[in-house]
Formats: sequence, structure tokens, C-alpha cells
Amino acid sequence: MAHWRTWRTRHPAAARALSWTVTALAAALVLGALLLPNQLFALRPARFTRIPAEAIIGAVVLLALPRRPRLAAAALYGTGLAVLTLLNLLDMGFNEYLGRGFNAALDWALLPDAQSYVADLAGPAVATGAAVGVVVLVLLLVAVMVGATVRLGELLVRHRARATRGALVAGTVWITCTALNLQFLGLPLASDRAAGALEVHVRRTLDSLRDEAAFAKEARADSFGATPPEQLVPDLRGKDVVFTFIESYGRSAIEDPVMAPGVGSTLDASTKALAEAGFQARSGWLTSATYGGSSWLGHSTTMSGLWIDNQRRYRTVTAGEHLTLTKAFQKTGAWDTVGVMPGVQKGWPEAKWYGLDKVYNAFQLGYKGPKFSWSTMPDQYALEAFQRQVHGRAHDKPLMSLVILTSSHQPWAPIPKMVDWDDLGDGSLFTAVQKAGKKPADIITDTTKSREEYGKSIQYSVTSLTQWLQRYGTDDTVLVFLGDHQPIARVSGNHASRDVPVSIVAKDPKVLDKVADWNWTPGLKPARTAPVWKMSSFRDRFLTAFGSTPHPSGG
Repeated sequence: MAHWRTWRTRHPAAARALSWTVTALAAALVLGALLLPNQLFALRPARFTRIPAEAIIGAVVLLALPRRPRLAAAALYGTGLAVLTLLNLLDMGFNEYLGRGFNAALDWALLPDAQSYVADLAGPAVATGAAVGVVVLVLLLVAVMVGATVRLGELLVRHRARATRGALVAGTVWITCTALNLQFLGLPLASDRAAGALEVHVRRTLDSLRDEAAFAKEARADSFGATPPEQLVPDLRGKDVVFTFIESYGRSAIEDPVMAPGVGSTLDASTKALAEAGFQARSGWLTSATYGGSSWLGHSTTMSGLWIDNQRRYRTVTAGEHLTLTKAFQKTGAWDTVGVMPGVQKGWPEAKWYGLDKVYNAFQLGYKGPKFSWSTMPDQYALEAFQRQVHGRAHDKPLMSLVILTSSHQPWAPIPKMVDWDDLGDGSLFTAVQKAGKKPADIITDTTKSREEYGKSIQYSVTSLTQWLQRYGTDDTVLVFLGDHQPIARVSGNHASRDVPVSIVAKDPKVLDKVADWNWTPGLKPARTAPVWKMSSFRDRFLTAFGSTPHPSGG
């Protein structure tokens, strides 16, 4: 401080310039926090030319308080602005990737998953460094914002008379702009953005807390919960049934002008190839419970018949006894049930809820090749391992399999290439494929490239699955495959639907006859006008179509 006073005395002009620069930056920081939008596309200069009511009210309160309460109020105000800024930034991220805002009651649990994703993508050291960096930045944000509000509060008091007149004028202008709905560049000049944002977050949090109790009651009721085993899916007895989720396989892949030509061509070619092998298909649309990520919400919604759109609902339902579609097969005793989960790299207690007798995770499929960003192994290899270790072996009973593919997971670089099925071996040959592929940094910030590579990843996954069916499917194979959710908003587009394609493929015409009244499109590519159902309706429709008799339980 002594050095600062000496320097200020020797260089008064420079000291005044520095002081006013810091004050201007403090004012800009506070106004920026009050006017910051919560979506990336809304970040434009016009957003920051408005008059925030919260700034006027804050000035009035600080002018009215004595020194100690004023300092406390300024610090509290600054902390609140830091929290508001953090919420807006989280909203931006969630809107960009998941198509919805951040929910303070539910979404903190997803942050460790985000760290795991970064670790899979860039390594544990980078993930740890990023986590530490985020914590430091948050603390720095709070400190800087508190410093800014305290400085501005003290400035107001030093110029109390002018500040009081300025607050009165600003309040009058704000009220006038509101009454006359005055706008600048299409936006109202008067803003209460900060108060509105906090209100939305509070309401969202309270609604989520109320939803927990209501959903727990809903999950206890089950229209097929008490159905005797012999009355569950009797029309599929003797069939090998495979339910497969293709990661991020959304409606945009089929209808977006960048991705549609390639994906559409692949679906048409695959439909033709399957027909030559004796298979026919029907396809429609399901509206997913999630968007851009949280694939497990889509999986559990499809299989449970409940709308599971957040982590708390997921934990509630997987801790209960609500009948999943996969568990219905296990309950009959007529099928062996198995899960193939190349994306699972740790304990997975949900296997019991899904009714899976055996689960093959990322470490149990014999893969010795490299990872492809987040994806632990190429889909083609995972399907060949499934065939080698499970599907192709002799069984006393038919199989019901749940297969979760991963190659079309973001960031869509590098993407595997199809190789000769006979050459797959332990997957080591993919080392050269991975090294020759694009790097995530090459496409992750480029929307057009991301869309192009996403489309290629879907083409790869669909080709892997349909070639597997051509190669290994039998007269008794029934394949149901669908997407879990749309890709992130940067790829699918702002305000894109949540629809995903779903297809049923079989050789036995009696299987598709059972779903004839669904009016789905022939082939693997659903028409724009094909029926759209909520994903949560699929379980009951499927069970009913294949002869199951409802016997409600719970409620």
C-alpha cells in the first residue's frame, strides 16, 4: 500500500486514469452479468445496450445503507451476480449440448460424468486439470464480482448527490421505456433479465422437487406388472430378439440437408441388401426423453414405458420393480437374456433392473485395439464379439439381447472404417484406422464439419448393424433398433425435434404382421409423415402387439 500511495503521488494523472479504468471495468462487469443471456446464439451486442432494473435497485439500496451494512450488501450482491453468471453459463452449455437449461435440483450429478467424458477424450490429467481450473475460475469470478460491486458502492457514496439524481433519472427512464415498450435493435430497452433468470431457476428447482414424489407414485403403477409369465410376449416364443440402440441416431440424420444424403443412401442400400437376404423392415419415429446426451435416459424410457427425462427419475425407477421390456423376456423363463455394453467401464447395477442374466462390458469383449475418442471400440467389432461370445453359440433357449452401440458418440472423430469381418480378430487392426482418422480438435468447433462427421458415424453404425444381421441373422432373428436421442444442438440445430428413428427387422412375415396397424414405413428409413410416438409408449405397444395381456400392479 505504501508503494501504491508513493506511485499515486508521483503520477497523479496515471493513477486517476487507472482508477477510472478499473471503475469502468467494474461497471461493465456488473452490467454484463445482469444482461448476460443464457443461450449462445443470443450473445450479441444489442443484448448489452439495455437498462437493467436490478442495477438501479442495487444503487438505491447501497446509497441508503450505512457503511458496514453497505459493504455486506455489496458483497452479497456481487456473490449473487457471480452465481447468476455461473447459472447463465451452465444454461448455455446445457442448451448447446442437451437442448434444455441447467436444473440446479438435478444436474449437479451430471458434472462428474462430464469430467469422465473429458478424461475419456483427452486423458485423466487433462480432466483433472480442467476440473481444478473450473473451480479456480469460479472462485475468481466470485472474488472479482464482489470486488466490483464493493468498488461501485463506495463510488456511489462518494458522489452521493449525483448518484441519487442519476438513480432517480435512470428509474424514470426505465419506467417510461417499460410503459411505452421502447425497443432498440428489436429488444426492449428496459430489462429485468437477471430477476427473470433467477425466477426461472427457482421455479425449475421447485418443480423438480415436487416431481420426485409424483413420479415415485407413477412408477409404482404398471399395466403389465402382474402379468403372468406365460402371458408375456407369447407371439415371440422361439425368436432371438435383439434390441439395439445406436448412439445419437436422431431425426436430423435423416432430414438435415448436410447429413441426409449420405445417411439416406446408407439406409436405402441397407434396406435393399437386407431384402436380398430375406429380411423386411418397418420404421417409424419415437420422441426421446433426452436430447444431445444422457443416453441412459433414452434407454430406460424405451424399456420401462415411463418418461425418464432426468437423473432423479432414473434413480427412482431403477431402484424399484417397474417391469422393463427386457425383463419381461427374462420373467417368462423362455429366453436367456444378455446385455452387450461396450460403453460400460465400471460396475453397472442396473443390469438387474433390466433383467439381464449376463452383461458383457468394455473389458469382456476381448478388444485389444485403440479407443475412438469416447467410444471404447468400433461397433463392427462389438457386434462380431457379440456373435462370437454369445449369439453364435449353442443355447438351450432363444436369446433376448440388449446391445448399446457407441461409435456414433460425439465428438465423431476419429470414426472407424468397415473392414472385412473375417479380419477383425482382436481389433488390433483398428490401430492404423484410428491413427489415420480425424482428430477431435479438427472438427469440434466447426459446425459444418461436425455435421458431416456425425452423418458419417451414423452411416458406419447402421452399416455395421445391418451387415451383422445379413451375415448372422436367421429365420428366427428379430432386430429392433433405434436412436437414443438427437445429437447436440450444434449439429441437429436450434429448436430441433427430439425424434429418433426406430425400425423392426425380421425374416418371418408374421412378426411384421403383428405391427401392421402401427402404419410404419416399409424399409429402414421412416417417412416424414410416419407416426410419431412418445418413447415411453413403446414398451406397452410392443408388449401388446406380441400378445401380452395387461395385468396392472401397484398404483
